[in-house]
Amino acid sequence: MLPPDLTDLIEFHAPLSVVQRTQGGAVTLLTPGVNVLALNATFLPGDVAGRVERVDLRAVQDWHEAQGLPPLVAWAGAAAPAGLGVQRVAQVWVGDWAGEPEPLDALVRIEQVGRLHLSAWAAALCAAHGTPEWAAGLARQLAAPLEAAPRGFTLLMAYRDGQAVGSLLWQARGPGGAAHLWGALDARAGAALLNAAASLGDGLRVTVPAGWAGLGRHVPVTYGLLAGGHRNPT
Repeated sequence: MLPPDLTDLIEFHAPLSVVQRTQGGAVTLLTPGVNVLALNATFLPGDVAGRVERVDLRAVQDWHEAQGLPPLVAWAGAAAPAGLGVQRVAQVWVGDWAGEPEPLDALVRIEQVGRLHLSAWAAALCAAHGTPEWAAGLARQLAAPLEAAPRGFTLLMAYRDGQAVGSLLWQARGPGGAAHLWGALDARAGAALLNAAASLGDGLRVTVPAGWAGLGRHVPVTYGLLAGGHRNPT
């Protein structure tokens, strides 16, 4: 089984992805034309080499490359699982949002927007991550999943002085929710978005950059590229 924090990420991102694939305890999400890490990664169990039903890392690498995408994998924890040869790309924290301890920026206004504003929402998200050229592709990809589940997801945008400074996608989960896809031009706008998302339900699961304040219990999740010519240990 995958660690619960990876299962949490998959629950959020799988409805937004194009392909979902399982192999030997690993789960792969694939979404061409979108630069969101979790939408194009293979999520690995904690001990790749020690499983009875071992993950075939060579097959994972070959499959990603056959789709024209880098062999991106994700695992729970800071240290790589046993038997994994990998080049680290990014690390985030996944956990429970407890609230921003510092006073919020009074100039930041949060609005809930409809799907007709998806292009502007995606533009704000990608601008916050420094990848504005990916906005059109992200909006196209999310349009159908959001239309198929109109009550499952909510779009939020942050504004300061009339200018968009961030956006967030909230997923309804029973009495609570999750916000694993968001971006903001600065930390105070990001905290305002997360606080607003938390107000939509009872409890909020989030992904934040490693080292962020405002989290309760959390686990690091690391993304990395499989090393070239990877072979499973014998």
